Amino acid sequence: MNQTSNPLILSLRNVGIAYRGRRGIFGKPFWALKDVSFDLHQGETLGVIGRNGVGKSTLLQLMAGITKPDKGHFINYGYQVSLLSLRLGFIHYLSGRENAILSGMLMGLRKREVEDKMEAIIAFSELSHFIDQPIATYSSGMVARLAFSVAFQAEPDVLLIDEVWGVGDAEFSQKSAKVMQEKMNSGKTTVFVSHQASLIKQLCNHVVWIEDGISRAYGDTTNVLNEYHRFLHL
Repeated sequence: MNQTSNPLILSLRNVGIAYRGRRGIFGKPFWALKDVSFDLHQGETLGVIGRNGVGKSTLLQLMAGITKPDKGHFINYGYQVSLLSLRLGFIHYLSGRENAILSGMLMGLRKREVEDKMEAIIAFSELSHFIDQPIATYSSGMVARLAFSVAFQAEPDVLLIDEVWGVGDAEFSQKSAKVMQEKMNSGKTTVFVSHQASLIKQLCNHVVWIEDGISRAYGDTTNVLNEYHRFLHL
């Protein structure tokens, strides 16, 4: 599929984000993103790669509309974009069921719609014995199960996944990857951060490589991964 012939969903041009609460050398603002440019088209599955601390999570927060750029241009062409992250969106003293409802509503569903989908959410997450327990009692793998299950039922226009794969057991990761593949084949739009090159090769049409807050490469999955791996082994 030629992704560039599909409708444009998000566009980033020379985007930068500065955190003024974190001062760098000589008291200057810390730029989490410095110069990032790429487009996201409908039906695309985009992988985001890069070493830890280079700005990948900040990039997803920008794409989700949680933060705004301090320089450059970011355009959302009218689409519902939801971020799936273990760092955001869960209230520890609430139960899994209550968090599922809140998470689903943040992804654009009405409360009644989430409640109607709750049986499917519980079944996919395999958390029936724990769904009414506080999230504080969950392992990170259990939280990931719940987060994935809600996201798959909510079906926003664009789903952003921040390093959730690989948290928890391999069997559930494989099940989630299978559903993700089915959604990709049906034209869903997804962006995810992962250190698993095999998963990116399996799922992604394109990859953007972020290094030191800059988009070093963007394009064909195999080509960008090869360039990134050569960089790591310099």
